[in-house]
Amino acid sequence: MKKFLIVVDMQKDFVDGALGTKEAEAIVPNVVGKIEGFDGEIFATLDTHFDDYMETSEGRNLPVMHCIKGSEGWQLDAAVKEALDKKGYTAVEKNTFGSVSLPELIKKRAGDGDFSIELIGLCTDICVVSNALLLKAHFPEAEITVDEKCCAGVTPEAHAAAIKTLASCQIYAK
Repeated sequence: MKKFLIVVDMQKDFVDGALGTKEAEAIVPNVVGKIEGFDGEIFATLDTHFDDYMETSEGRNLPVMHCIKGSEGWQLDAAVKEALDKKGYTAVEKNTFGSVSLPELIKKRAGDGDFSIELIGLCTDICVVSNALLLKAHFPEAEITVDEKCCAGVTPEAHAAAIKTLASCQIYAK
């Protein structure tokens, strides 16, 4: 069975930049360890915005410039990038919470065989949950899990609520 690891938005702006938190910083070693020990194919999503971000729906509701393509904040956290570079990965840029192209990429790589998907990263209650639900909608019979020790939410309470929501949708925490 093929295994896929989805590393969601482990970018500087979410770790220790414009929208960073101490909880996000704290998961970096766990994320690096997960990547280093993973035996399968890895995708890494990149939240990607442009100079017109504040004019978008998201920008009007979250008026904090972040993950502007090419900026330092858009780059992957250095330790995470080093681990990904050693293992090999496919970067997937997305301009909203969930990647609409990710299911298509996984389907292409999985072929007709069985596969499992594990998600890690930031933020549990926004982009992790969005991607997990998109993947579950496309692959209702696949085993889809989230490693909660490799995720952080906007707040610890939001993280816990997202883990409960995911379980309600049959996406279980490891």
